[in-house]
Amino acid sequence: MTQMLTLNDTRSIPRLGFGLWQVPAATTAETTATALKLGYRLVDGAAIYGNEEGQGEGIRRSGLPRDQVFVTTKVWNSEQGFDRTLRAAEASLKRLGLDHVDLLLIHWPCPRKDLYLDSWRALIRLRDEGRATSIGVSNFQEPQLTRIIGETGVIPVLNQVEINPRLQQPALRAFHAKHGIVTQSWTPLGQGKSFDAAPVQAAARRAGKSPAQVILRWHIQLGASVIPRSTREAGLKENLDLFDFALTEAEMAAIAALDEGQRCGPDPARFEME
Repeated sequence: MTQMLTLNDTRSIPRLGFGLWQVPAATTAETTATALKLGYRLVDGAAIYGNEEGQGEGIRRSGLPRDQVFVTTKVWNSEQGFDRTLRAAEASLKRLGLDHVDLLLIHWPCPRKDLYLDSWRALIRLRDEGRATSIGVSNFQEPQLTRIIGETGVIPVLNQVEINPRLQQPALRAFHAKHGIVTQSWTPLGQGKSFDAAPVQAAARRAGKSPAQVILRWHIQLGASVIPRSTREAGLKENLDLFDFALTEAEMAAIAALDEGQRCGPDPARFEME
């Protein structure tokens, strides 16, 4: 079992999970089952990934009791609004073959649509009805977080955002910390753009680990939950092997100095794709 983080609703989430973005639908069940058998206990999916059926099947194939697997899915942009979000969540549960998920997220704020507040209210209802144990958001920035908290009094347990050595978002992480919101990192390896960076290489040599393991360990020591993806068993094993070493304060500081505000993914202030 990987280390756990406590959410602001008193539930817990693994620090390390398996991300299903870009995992082919045809192999999702097999890869998910393999990840769970290796020791992962968090499986992060989304409706838009097109592989929720495989996500659910992989959980069943693993043979693990349902309460030992933390399942995340997300409501896509085209399904925002109160009623649409309720229907989208039910559709996801049907594809997953589950009666509830452990975490349900709004995938992107789509601020110009101005529907995320209604979607958040729908998530609150789904939580209250037991369809989602915990609720949170993804790619939200401080203005949207402030609004949904102020309008509903319900603080997301988690905000899943792009974090990697080239995009560290310290102000947003500080806001999360102030409000008890867990930061969860997507594209945590930054498409490998920091693998050759001197601080990463030096830490890898010193610890006897790969650059990817150093960067994932950096996320862990920031206090984040992190959801790397791999479709290879060797890669899944490597990404899981983070808890027998630690980065020094000097190594953490050197990696912090790599921040350039450089995104791999879209800018959430403008992203509206259906």
